[in-house]
Amino acid sequence: MELKKFITIASASIFVAAVHCSSAYADQQRFDKGVKCINNQDYNCSLIIFTELAEEGYAAAQYNLGVLYEKGDGVKQDYFVAADWYRKAAAQGDTMAQFNLGAMYDKGQGVKQDYFAAVDWYRKATERGYTRAQFSLGVMYYEGHGVKQDYFAAMDWFLKAAEQGSARAQTNLGFMYSKGQGVKQDYFAAVNWYRKAAEQGNVFSQHILGSYYSSGIGIKQDYFAAVNWYRKAAEQGYVKAQYNLGVLYEKGYGVKQDYFVAANWYRKSAEQGYAQAQYNLGVMYANGYGVKQDYFAAADWYRKATAQGYAAAQLNLGAMHYYGQGVKQDRQEAKELFGKACDNRLQEGCDAYASIK
Repeated sequence: MELKKFITIASASIFVAAVHCSSAYADQQRFDKGVKCINNQDYNCSLIIFTELAEEGYAAAQYNLGVLYEKGDGVKQDYFVAADWYRKAAAQGDTMAQFNLGAMYDKGQGVKQDYFAAVDWYRKATERGYTRAQFSLGVMYYEGHGVKQDYFAAMDWFLKAAEQGSARAQTNLGFMYSKGQGVKQDYFAAVNWYRKAAEQGNVFSQHILGSYYSSGIGIKQDYFAAVNWYRKAAEQGYVKAQYNLGVLYEKGYGVKQDYFVAANWYRKSAEQGYAQAQYNLGVMYANGYGVKQDYFAAADWYRKATAQGYAAAQLNLGAMHYYGQGVKQDRQEAKELFGKACDNRLQEGCDAYASIK
């Protein structure tokens, strides 16, 4: 499973601003005042009000008090106290508290990690159609945490959440369709779900949609559309999209060829540690493409990529040591770098290594 491409992280806890059950008018007024304090970021005020209401058994206040302790707003962060208040509210049927308590069991925050308990609380929260709980239960089935791994069940829960507009669930459905997990592989369906998520601003789906348009997977190849989706993801700081957008500018696919812009996008990606971008930026400096030719800068970027085991960078840095470009000439160092490139299955590295006696 390519879990690095699969969204599993639960979003942050949110405060409830309204109560949908009958309650005393005076209590409702106090609760509303506590919410107003939160909106004004006066957490000390909200802490006092919600504590009073929570101790009187007011479920929504118990939930909000749990959020305050979980986030450390107006009080020292304390997952144990947060879990206690979530449990009190959850026992009264508060859906968001049930979900948050499930998330704490899932992550082992304030309680001993217990996937079975997490599944139980997530399931309770889904009984009222809570989208985040549906998504999280889908993740549990996908991962096999607290339940037997079941892609079909995961698909079912993701679909429920996706139909309620969950971009994360839509993204995961796209992923599962692309891999044929729990469903027959269908790139067209994958594109459909990725598009729904991308249009909501989901950065991973935007990047994947760009890659599908670039390669023609599940959709007609369209470099202009690829540029559009890569740009949306790149502007959100997504490192692979920044790199891929740089590639399209360097090659002139879907945009007018522009080495300067290409180098700029490579730099954004490289500065976040992406080895391929570091290597490409090194190439730009070595050749003077979009930047002033600078062997020292080229060697520096090759060195960063080399540290991550990127074979092409090891080869090029070895060549710079061999010829003394941007670094002190050192053929022994060159041979070692060529050897590393060879070890990383780059034939040019093997050939260069053999050429140095």
